[in-house]
Amino acid sequence: MAEREPVLVCTAWPYANGSLHVGHLAGVYVPADVFARYQRLLGKDVLMISGTDAHGTPVTVRADEEHTTPAEVAARYHAEFLTYWRDLGVSYDLYTTTTTENHKDVVQDEFMLLLDKQLLYKASSTGFYDPVARRFLPDTYIEGECPYCHYPRARGNQCENCGRLLEPEDLINPYSRLNPDAQLERRATEHFYFDLPKLENALLGWARPMTHWRPNVYRFTINFLEGGLQPRAITRDLSWGVPLPPQVGPGWDDRRIYVWFEACSGYLSAAIEWARDIRGEPQAWERWWKDPACRQYYFIGKDNIPFHTVIWPAILVGRGDVILPYDVPANEYMNVGGQKASKSAGVGSTVPQLLEAFDPDAIRYYLIANAPETADTDYTEEDFVRRNNDELVATWGNLVHRTLSFMQRAFEGVVPEHTTDPEVAERVAAARASVEAQLDAVHLRAALREALNLARFGNEWFDRRAPWRQVREDRAAADATMGSLLDLINAAKMLFAPFLPHTSATLHALLGYTDALEARGWRFEPVPDGQRLPTPRPLFRKLELSAEAAA
Repeated sequence: MAEREPVLVCTAWPYANGSLHVGHLAGVYVPADVFARYQRLLGKDVLMISGTDAHGTPVTVRADEEHTTPAEVAARYHAEFLTYWRDLGVSYDLYTTTTTENHKDVVQDEFMLLLDKQLLYKASSTGFYDPVARRFLPDTYIEGECPYCHYPRARGNQCENCGRLLEPEDLINPYSRLNPDAQLERRATEHFYFDLPKLENALLGWARPMTHWRPNVYRFTINFLEGGLQPRAITRDLSWGVPLPPQVGPGWDDRRIYVWFEACSGYLSAAIEWARDIRGEPQAWERWWKDPACRQYYFIGKDNIPFHTVIWPAILVGRGDVILPYDVPANEYMNVGGQKASKSAGVGSTVPQLLEAFDPDAIRYYLIANAPETADTDYTEEDFVRRNNDELVATWGNLVHRTLSFMQRAFEGVVPEHTTDPEVAERVAAARASVEAQLDAVHLRAALREALNLARFGNEWFDRRAPWRQVREDRAAADATMGSLLDLINAAKMLFAPFLPHTSATLHALLGYTDALEARGWRFEPVPDGQRLPTPRPLFRKLELSAEAAA
């Protein structure tokens, strides 16, 4: 038996500083799960990993605001995030956190690997000292005007508006987020720097052939690299985070490894933790990091592109002993009311609010059907309700329920002897080919649309064949019609399965199967003659607008 092809699916590590919102789900987590489920159904050896970023400075900002510790804030939101993945069916093999000893060890080892290869060096720089807080400020505590696009609220590490990576000293009129009126003092401080210019040519040689990337990802990356790389600080004046390795010597106790380096390394540390603690084979991670046959996919938002197509690959090239990403299918933003959904700005429905109002598969469906794959999209409750009612309920759910209900009334729930109608078989084959091509290219929205089109055809074919007449006038024709409709639904069930895992599993049972859908794999086959179907029930519920949305 041939060895299964390894596929690594990674998602951006969310900061543990607040509830996630609809933009996070649409941009990263639901798309990644759809793709991972599809790859598993194909029989690939999928490892899906990520975790909570507990060390980002947004966590310390939240802790300051709440007068508590970063550890308490991080633990609270990590526990909350785990409930999202459970309720939405986001199927991580491991979802961990950056506070583990394993993560610290891997990050420190990676630091020393780069240091030993002379890719890190010490240099003095100017830090910003807040005389009110009486401490140096990490970059995300500092805001000011972007020197490139002149966005007024750029952070000291990156401009959220234009995506440029920044250093705090680049900002125009910088100020402290903690004490906006404080007069920041510039003081000398020493840090380790990542010598990115040494890796520029190697990164260009790797990135230029990646023409299968989404156009915005490819253009941004090539332009970024061709513009020339600059050394980047890899440590910060912090007390919360991964400490520097003891091998660097004394005098670094008040500094921590910078979170952009540390969190990127989390992809590797999570794989190592999974191999040791879940698989029980400490070296098993190497299958997804050292096998050239493995394809690595990183699902992120567009603000994270430089960290995943420049910084993280630079770290990997610097190591020299692991493979590099195959694809980075970054999404644009899902806006709410015309504004980018944002935790820090309080814009967007939070995941707990969504899960309280809607069923998991309805959420998953809408976020893919309206996914910001090539341009920003806008979330509205009105559009959510419309798509749910018109597409999930009135199209796919209607086809399933009318077919299974008619089977109970006219066939006592027993699948008739039949051969799939040629027209149905042709439409199923065409839909399968289209969905596979789109999913292989990580064009999830188009793939979902093709699956829904098959359901639309099923409703049209049901009406055209009129089995309620055939069952009175030509029983053989009715047998062929209903058997073919069941076969179409069975095929559509598979096409929808990566997107709608909960209702697809329910439908699998309603079609008379007693095994798990996932165990059957990406299989397209007629429903067996004589199979007995249980009493059907609707897959989806019709929604009404909330009073606030209807007002």
